[in-house]
Amino acid sequence: QVQLVESGGGLVQAGGSLTLSCAASGPIVNINAMPWYRQAPESQRELVATIRSIGTTNYADSVKGRFTISRDDAKNTVYLQMNSLKSEDTAVYYCNLLAYPSSYWGQGTQVTVSS
Repeated sequence: QVQLVESGGGLVQAGGSLTLSCAASGPIVNINAMPWYRQAPESQRELVATIRSIGTTNYADSVKGRFTISRDDAKNTVYLQMNSLKSEDTAVYYCNLLAYPSSYWGQGTQVTVSS
């Protein structure tokens, strides 16, 4: 079965940087996209950034210019480089893999930004 394992979360001061990783394993075929989502306490899960199979990317307005999504196909890994972090970026970050009609999720990694 397909598994996604996130890593790289932690505690960082405002203005700092973190890089999240999402490593995919298992019978992966025809990936359409690998988005990152986040969910803050008492909030809905929101889409942060997406990278599609053709390499195009999209970002939420709240992270544009600060976050960069990228991938290493050889390692089946997607990264989320987060710079200029703000307290409002505090959330559990989840990796998602879309291989229509299937969708897979990682367990999440906590990012806490102290002000």
